[in-house]
Amino acid sequence: MATACTQTGNVERNAAMGAAAGAVAGGVIGNNTGSGDAQTGAAIGAVVGGAGGAMVGREQDRAQREAPQRRDASGRPLYYEQSSGRYYYVDQQTGRTYYENGQLRSY
Repeated sequence: MATACTQTGNVERNAAMGAAAGAVAGGVIGNNTGSGDAQTGAAIGAVVGGAGGAMVGREQDRAQREAPQRRDASGRPLYYEQSSGRYYYVDQQTGRTYYENGQLRSY
């Protein structure tokens, strides 16, 4: 199965969570209705939940891209570093990057 990765991981994470929740719900519903086929219900629930979760993740990515750029008190643009969950800025004179609190991020 071929998969694509997004930079944020929102699509993949939400698709996986949606598929898992959908499989559980589909299994329960499938077991308690009709011929009592929990496996088919789980499979259908996983597909529907995964697709729904991917759509939610895609919407989260779109909202992040369209959000106004954050700036610090000096008006410098701040950039979000997903791995640390922190914002940083670039010193235009040295090219070094610093976290919002002034801690050196890189040379």
